[in-house]
Amino acid sequence: MASDKIIEVNRLSVSFDGKTVLSDASFSAYNGNITVILGGSGSGKTTVFKHILGLYPVEPGKIFLLGNDIATLDENEQNKLYLKMGVFYQNGGLLSSLTVGENVALPLEQHTDLPDEIIKEIASQKLSLVNLNDTYHMYPSQLSGGMFKRAALARAIVMDPQMLLCDEPGSGLDPVSLASLDNLIIELKKQLQMSVVMVTHEVSSILRIADRIIFLADSKVIFEGPVSDALSSDKKPLINFFNKS
Repeated sequence: MASDKIIEVNRLSVSFDGKTVLSDASFSAYNGNITVILGGSGSGKTTVFKHILGLYPVEPGKIFLLGNDIATLDENEQNKLYLKMGVFYQNGGLLSSLTVGENVALPLEQHTDLPDEIIKEIASQKLSLVNLNDTYHMYPSQLSGGMFKRAALARAIVMDPQMLLCDEPGSGLDPVSLASLDNLIIELKKQLQMSVVMVTHEVSSILRIADRIIFLADSKVIFEGPVSDALSSDKKPLINFFNKS
């Protein structure tokens, strides 16, 4: 397997209650890229995402993350591997009972032995990176939609991950806030030298942020490649998705 592949999915097949969701799906995501997994409703993109996160067993098929076959790892090895990845959930996943700063600091408290003052300093730095300098002692309910998403992003990057996994990060945002979030992810990718793999259906976001696209349709990967090639494709599902005439 090439060393620049951060994710390699090989012949993944998934069925639920007798219904085929994925059939022999194969694709790769590469170091330094923003890779977007997309497709219509029910195409299997969320199912792929959950398999990458290790939430479902990979059978049949194989998934390699950062060069590791996740099916061969024991629990301790899997935990160490997933600490190299940040996850940005669709709903943000912030705990309402904790302040914004405490939410961001939580992974450091759970997975490191750093002193409390260092943890607080790192959390504050990450909030600064997402332009939330004065929110440490606020609660999630006090944040606007865009601020809430940025706080969730700060928590996803607090461990300086090699890879950021995003599940519909812009869901529910207005166009201006969505563009701002996209630009922030692009900037953080450069600053932190991380790779990004994202599931989204927002066309404007895809055109703004993606280096490569994985397009799912009819239970299969029907396209894998640069955005420019996707836009010039003659495949009907891609044409329909991007509203081409």
